[in-house]
Amino acid sequence: MCGIAGAIGQIDGEILEAVRRMSAAQFHRGPDSDGFWRSDPTDNGVGVVLAHRRLAIIDLTEDGHQPMADPATGNVIDFNGEIYNFQELRRELQQDGASFRSRSDTEVVLKAYARWGVDGLRRLRGMFAFALWDAALGTLLFARDRLGIKPLYLSTVTRSGGKRTLLFASEVRALLASNLLEREIDPVGLASYLWNGFVIGPNTIVRGVELLPAATWAVVDTDGALLTPRRYWQLPASGQTPGTKDDLKEQLTAAVGMHLISDVPLGIFLSGGIDSSAIAALAVRSGSARVRTFNIGFDETEYDESEHARGVARALGTEHHELRLTKETFRQQASEALASLDQPTFDGINTYFVSRAVREAGLTVALAGTGGDELFGGYRSFHDVPWAAGWSRRLAMLPPGLLRRFANTVTRAATFPSSMPPQTRWGKLGDALAARGDMLDTYQVSYALFSSDFAHELLKADPNGDLRMGLPTNVARELDRLIAGRRPLQAISMLELWCFLGERLLRDTDTASMASSLEVRVPFLDHEVVEAASALDDVERFEPLGRKQVLREIALGDLDRAMFERPKSGFVLPIARWARDVLRNEMTAAFDDRGFCEAAGLDPRAVGRLWSAFLGRMPGLYWSRVWAIYVLGWWCRENRVGVR
Repeated sequence: MCGIAGAIGQIDGEILEAVRRMSAAQFHRGPDSDGFWRSDPTDNGVGVVLAHRRLAIIDLTEDGHQPMADPATGNVIDFNGEIYNFQELRRELQQDGASFRSRSDTEVVLKAYARWGVDGLRRLRGMFAFALWDAALGTLLFARDRLGIKPLYLSTVTRSGGKRTLLFASEVRALLASNLLEREIDPVGLASYLWNGFVIGPNTIVRGVELLPAATWAVVDTDGALLTPRRYWQLPASGQTPGTKDDLKEQLTAAVGMHLISDVPLGIFLSGGIDSSAIAALAVRSGSARVRTFNIGFDETEYDESEHARGVARALGTEHHELRLTKETFRQQASEALASLDQPTFDGINTYFVSRAVREAGLTVALAGTGGDELFGGYRSFHDVPWAAGWSRRLAMLPPGLLRRFANTVTRAATFPSSMPPQTRWGKLGDALAARGDMLDTYQVSYALFSSDFAHELLKADPNGDLRMGLPTNVARELDRLIAGRRPLQAISMLELWCFLGERLLRDTDTASMASSLEVRVPFLDHEVVEAASALDDVERFEPLGRKQVLREIALGDLDRAMFERPKSGFVLPIARWARDVLRNEMTAAFDDRGFCEAAGLDPRAVGRLWSAFLGRMPGLYWSRVWAIYVLGWWCRENRVGVR
């Protein structure tokens, strides 16, 4: 796992220094070594520069150093990620005459490209984002893995004299470190953040910086012009190619086995829930001599799952480690946790505290159960969104104005005598009815932090219609096509995988874990596992909703069923309590600071109303609402990004 950075286009001393700063800003992603490569200068000053920060996982020798060149072709790669089937591909390529100098998966990607070109992407089983210089064509290939586990950000800068250069990096903040970008908030990104609590790609919170979409590749030539990204994989429709639970078990077992390959210490995040327990059980079943599991607990008993994790670890026979996070430790490390966020997000610091604790315990790699809920119907959204869409569809025949008045009446009645409407179900009734039964719009309303009315109060500027229910309009159109004709549970799974997981959980996990130089692997999101899950019929895959019965059967059958017969609870920090306690003074000072709010594009009066309502324990106002605002302002202040 690494950090990559570079440039293509007009290359001069200013660009070279900018790339070095970008790479240095990603030291935490690869503290083991660094590398720098530049193509031979041309008469007109165009070329490519690649920089690399290495976190050594496979082949710890200098043979795995990057950027890595292929002596047979002259191609050079700057690679971030893991290819789990690299040994199988290596054997196939050797049979075709390829020779290798290292044991690394990076060299396998180089040889695979030389043999199959971009078609080789379909053969890669893993998580990755890379830039590959094709010496013969004089082009740079960018590519990301299918589910978007590893990020890649791009930005084109034009300097004096019309010099155009495309910059890229693993993090937005690395691009900011180039000092070649305007530190300006992207208005669409800001509005997307206020709706979702994170920015939906390809936009970012910074104007002029874009995220390369998952499962795509794109080519840029030496004039710095990026061709339209092309998709090489799509989320499969459920039941499109019939499969069985045995097929899923085979693929998941194989994926866990591959994800355990490491030349450095490795462990498993274990909450005691179904998903992480399934990963741990399959790891033990794989025959690994030493399976280490880790859990983080709290003094606040309603948030603490230590007892459940301990019981699962005891039943599996793992070497279990319990870590604790107190509110005092949180207060002391809150600034470091916030500083780990590459973009504003209301949920990323959870992973930071877990990753930091596990890294300090001596691990470099950790497996997580991320993806189980999205694949097998673990969230309330699988029940609530189809139900809400059905009611909205029935009422769609009524005039929109009448529906809005009805919604406002219900909201006022539900919040009397409060001066501020709730920002949960009843507060968003008008938006839910406005969705008129559309599954995508209803899904977005269900996850919205704020009602559209209050979001407009918070925003000092309107994004002028570039968003539809919190989604960039082009993304909304693509998602419409993706779920068209799908049954409700299939559609919700696709939306959870694309939006909630692809645009939030995976990006949060990448940046928060890499801040501690920890590689997090997610076996459920191996694309072969995703395809095997999607091949099941809806009953086998999802029913009964919320139980993830198929996972219980294929991975947890040897354990006592009673261990998992409890309400679902995700890993959530006690921020609701801590925001009114150890962080109250800091957050109050921030929200009372007009400059803090306005620099982030927010109306200070609306922010003040929100904070006062939260402190007053107004019903229907969860911690995530005020925390999202605080994180946004904090991030903009610390990274000197603001409205212009």
